[in-house]
Amino acid sequence: MESYSALIIYTVAVVLLVAAMLILSHLLGQRRRSKTTHEPYESGIVAVGSARIRLSIDYYLVAIMFVIFDLEAVFLFAWAIAFKESGWPGFIEASIFIVVLAAALFYLWRMGVLRWGPSRQHH
Repeated sequence: MESYSALIIYTVAVVLLVAAMLILSHLLGQRRRSKTTHEPYESGIVAVGSARIRLSIDYYLVAIMFVIFDLEAVFLFAWAIAFKESGWPGFIEASIFIVVLAAALFYLWRMGVLRWGPSRQHH
């Protein structure tokens, strides 16, 4: 129990701080209510029309590529941390992993996924 005392104190302090901030913002906040209070706006510009727009598939492709390559960067970072412990077998495995990443990036590049513009064509 002694080893957890600092964690318990920290957790209680965080909960008290958050509660104090919420209570103070409620007590000291504005009390004005008007029709425009709950209206969404961006940078002071009143919204016109529907907020439901259709995004092209390009947006989703970029988002998926970002998630995939970002996750792979995390794996490579973990390998770099344990470089000495993994030795040559770990180095060879990481090299194969990097080659597969490079092949995937080359494939995406050749398919035109990385081209930005209206003249994009699929092969």
